[in-house]
Amino acid sequence: MILYPNAKINIGLNIVARREDGFHNIETIFFPVKGLCDILEVVHIPNQEQRVRFSQTGLMLNEPSENNLCVKAYNLLSSYIELPPVAIHLHKQIPFGAGLGGGSSDGAFTLSGLNNISEKQLSKEKLLEVALKLGSDCPFFILNETCYASGRGEILNPIELSLSGYHILMVNPGIHINTSKAYSLSTPKPSVYKLQQTIYSNPEQWKGIVVNDFEKVVFALYPEIGIIKDSLYQMGAIYSAMSGSGSTVFGLFKSKPDYAKVFSDYYTFYQEIN
Repeated sequence: MILYPNAKINIGLNIVARREDGFHNIETIFFPVKGLCDILEVVHIPNQEQRVRFSQTGLMLNEPSENNLCVKAYNLLSSYIELPPVAIHLHKQIPFGAGLGGGSSDGAFTLSGLNNISEKQLSKEKLLEVALKLGSDCPFFILNETCYASGRGEILNPIELSLSGYHILMVNPGIHINTSKAYSLSTPKPSVYKLQQTIYSNPEQWKGIVVNDFEKVVFALYPEIGIIKDSLYQMGAIYSAMSGSGSTVFGLFKSKPDYAKVFSDYYTFYQEIN
């Protein structure tokens, strides 16, 4: 079984309140970017002594296998249903600590894939509950469609948001952002504009209204990321913002931007939205 866990961007992210359980209530729009993906292979190995064997290529972090969300997904799901012994190989292409949800996507796709090949499958509703135990963004990747999200990000309402015909450019400077630290430095507050309503306005009207509250904190720590956002606007973006807690910044364009020289030293991904 070969799967393609894709990235996401956040269009707007309001940190509304700090919760008693240590998490934060947010509101955001999760938008899947299906052109940028990792490659995940899951193979049933009947006589394998280990229940799950993991290997990885591509972008690498020096972390033990048991810390990878694919392995955690297997172990978590096996506490609910019986799973066959498998070998999992992940080819990593989505940058780490980039606000693109790569790890969460890998974990969620592993859950869905394993659930599909098991003899006794969990319902989608139950799988969403299990995914939340893996990570706050994981339930979104079970649905993997544009959603308005609230709570920790797990209360998901699919929405119709067409960006068809726009061009998206994502720029990552290779700075790894610690999400917990970014949250700890933030100042939660009720949003001025209701994102669920504002998002349906023309994207050319989003600038200054559809905001990411993490930008104030992250740009102060890493001014280079703020400069990327300014550069995207100078190139003609109709809207630009940081995704998640960073460090990736994306821009929406009416036509294909000439970005190769401007961002030659960065990890970039370009796609026309269909």
